Amino acid sequence: MPANPKRITSGISGWPEDERPRERLLTRGPHALTDAELLAILLRVGMQGKSAVELGRELLIRFGSVPGMMAAPISAWEGIKGLGDAKLAQLQAALELGRRASLPGSREKTIIKSTRQAAEYFTARLRGLAEEHFRVAYLNRQGRLLEDALIAKGTVDHVHPPIRSIVAQALQANASALVAAHNHPSGAAAPSEADKLLTRDLLAACHPIGIKVLEHVIVAADGHYSFADSGLLDELALETLAPIPAKGKTQKT
Repeated sequence: MPANPKRITSGISGWPEDERPRERLLTRGPHALTDAELLAILLRVGMQGKSAVELGRELLIRFGSVPGMMAAPISAWEGIKGLGDAKLAQLQAALELGRRASLPGSREKTIIKSTRQAAEYFTARLRGLAEEHFRVAYLNRQGRLLEDALIAKGTVDHVHPPIRSIVAQALQANASALVAAHNHPSGAAAPSEADKLLTRDLLAACHPIGIKVLEHVIVAADGHYSFADSGLLDELALETLAPIPAKGKTQKT
């Protein structure tokens, strides 16, 4: 049966070889490709009537840019035609690798001993995210990073990060100290009352077991806030750890 002369393939496989994204990447390097073409390589195939490059271009329009794609929550990707679970998983893995590429080198070489180091580390981790993430860096006595854990997602005002989980992971990592951090996706970096309460609870839980809370950093579009540099961490520590007068006794004035 003769082929239908009106049928035109939209697949990349029907393109001239020197125009295909994968072949161009191998011969000219990844820098020669557009964002849509790089996405097409990850997608591998498009859908009926639409090439992988066209699908990649539509994703860029939908999210605005590659950074917009990196910041979008998984829920924002639901229901996109031509994007099944396998393709979505590949894209999310690649985007997360790109996000992690902006972090310091190996975990074993990451040292956090100052607010500047904590702010730089967590700004790379948290800035630009659409959701509020609460993370904790667990450190040894020399300030070397042992573990970096995502404790909670959502809004700290409504999803109180579980103190028990933070302490349990500190014990599992054999940490001597920790640095807490979260982001404010919209708004300033100034701490809310919920942020202060959380920090106070964390200090109260860690002190009896000898784990030092060195810092709580809030990352926002307008910069960052340091509980330590502002003096608020010390204030909360004094408030939390002050001895409670025994019942029936009055304080001398």
